[in-house]
Amino acid sequence: MSFILIILSSLFFTGIINRTKSILSGRKGPGIFQPLRDIRRLLKKGSVYSETSSFIFKLAPAVYFSTVFAAALFIPFGENRGLISFQFDFVLFAYLLALGKFFNIIAALDTGSSFEGMGASREALYSMLAEPAFFITIGSLGLLTGYSSFYQIFSSIHYSESASPAIAYALGLLASIVFLFLGIIENSRVPVDDPKTHLELTMVHEVMILDNSGFDLGVIFYTGSLKFALYGGLIANLFFLSSPYAVINILIFFSLQVLYASTVGIVESFMARLRMNQNPQFILMISSVSLLIFIGVMIVIGKI
Repeated sequence: MSFILIILSSLFFTGIINRTKSILSGRKGPGIFQPLRDIRRLLKKGSVYSETSSFIFKLAPAVYFSTVFAAALFIPFGENRGLISFQFDFVLFAYLLALGKFFNIIAALDTGSSFEGMGASREALYSMLAEPAFFITIGSLGLLTGYSSFYQIFSSIHYSESASPAIAYALGLLASIVFLFLGIIENSRVPVDDPKTHLELTMVHEVMILDNSGFDLGVIFYTGSLKFALYGGLIANLFFLSSPYAVINILIFFSLQVLYASTVGIVESFMARLRMNQNPQFILMISSVSLLIFIGVMIVIGKI
């Protein structure tokens, strides 16, 4: 169920971001499904490859999409398991996303462009700094519930013997903030990066894909929307009700996806892009929120 909902959400996620930005800036702007139309147009075109690039450059977009697609299979839907579920599945989930990012990085290096290598270096640094926030957050929720898989953690977080529902929802709210900004960092959006900039010296993700075109570029753009919806799925699982309310949970899922996309649009409308030397500090601030969750869990379970 969650996998299908994530796929559906990914179709309009970027459109809602752009629509929110248009409304807040007083413009009519494109429709919600315009990014999807742009991706469809790109998918109908052929890709152009440099003579200096190898098979890695051609393979990277497919690997990037496949890893994010596979990671979506791990996301549960409340008390229903994801299509793939086992103990410590969140570790494989994280490193599937890391594998896709790795192929994007080496594909940028494969072009031999100094600009793309610069962007790859920055994206690798930001991903490395963001990784602890994910593991600390999920690990803390695992300590609270006593379980070690996505399905078990999310299905029991509000029924833990250690914490009241109010405390569990408070921790869930902090965790949703972490996941929100992880999605922004992983997709290189404002304030970490500006996808609309055209100055190579300040670009991160966009400069990495300067040599991609046609079908490959369409795959990369869609995978970004899918990754956003994937993090939105994690947030939704923090607020689901018990299993008899499946229809309500579906509404919660889509409502939170719309809220997530709108929040990203609001952030991009009212926040300026940070300086390059300030990005590591911002990303480490997200880790500090995850540490706050960890300390809260340790207090709740009586370890502090």
